[in-house]
Amino acid sequence: MPLVNGIQRDTMPYMSETSSSVQRSFRLSATTSQLLDHQVGESGESRNAMVDRLLNESLRIEKHPLVRFITGAAGKREAHIVGTRWKVRQIIVSLKGEKGQIAAIVKGFDLTEPQVRAAVSYYADFTDEIDADIERDSADADQQRVRWEREQSVIG
Repeated sequence: MPLVNGIQRDTMPYMSETSSSVQRSFRLSATTSQLLDHQVGESGESRNAMVDRLLNESLRIEKHPLVRFITGAAGKREAHIVGTRWKVRQIIVSLKGEKGQIAAIVKGFDLTEPQVRAAVSYYADFTDEIDADIERDSADADQQRVRWEREQSVIG
């Protein structure tokens, strides 16, 4: 994981260190260049990493306007539904548990049907990525449960 401002930052799968990159040359307006330099200075990300992340997320948002990317407490950026605290992966896990019943998710998450459908649409385009996030979250939860059980056995 990259180190940014002394904090380990998880990158989204589309930015993994093992993925290949393509050299491109772009001209930026002076204003855009200044904004970029300012953001790079504040974030500690490299200019190339920031441009790659922002361009990738912008292209995704262009196609999925109800999705935004938010950096969580652990430094991982994930797709969320605009105006909510819900991650796309959380909605998808619950939707699968409800056997695709959108109405149950609308009611349970206090979302609108278009918001749930936005999560489904994003998932349809980025299934492998969201499934990997779901798997990672499940593995983390399993590790936390095992640790809790060990702690409980110590304190009785």
